[in-house]
Amino acid sequence: MRYLSMNTRCRLGAAALLVSSVVAGCASGPPLETERSTSGIRAAEELGAAKVPEAKLHLQLAKEELGNAEALAKQGDRDRADSMLLRAEADAQLAVALSREDVEKNESLAAVERVRQIRQDHNLPTEGSKP
Repeated sequence: MRYLSMNTRCRLGAAALLVSSVVAGCASGPPLETERSTSGIRAAEELGAAKVPEAKLHLQLAKEELGNAEALAKQGDRDRADSMLLRAEADAQLAVALSREDVEKNESLAAVERVRQIRQDHNLPTEGSKP
């Protein structure tokens, strides 16, 4: 069996180090893109999702899923991390929509009450009554 020269061993070691660096870099891939999830969560919080029971649930789910996605990415399970991130984005968007719906519902109820009060103040007939 032939022995390798010191120069050849150094070259093989450097090549192995380079290959392992490339493989490690490919395994980790680009960083997890969490911007849409975090901005959706912030938007839901700003719209008062914590005060709307159903929106609060989806806001909490979005936060948990975002944390799970980050943990999965650190473990190297990028496919599941990306899937969990999509779920977090969807739940954050749903929390935003439910919060907006609650705001709009409250505004419409307030408008109906204002109209009822104006009719009462001016002795106007109410809906469904005969003049």
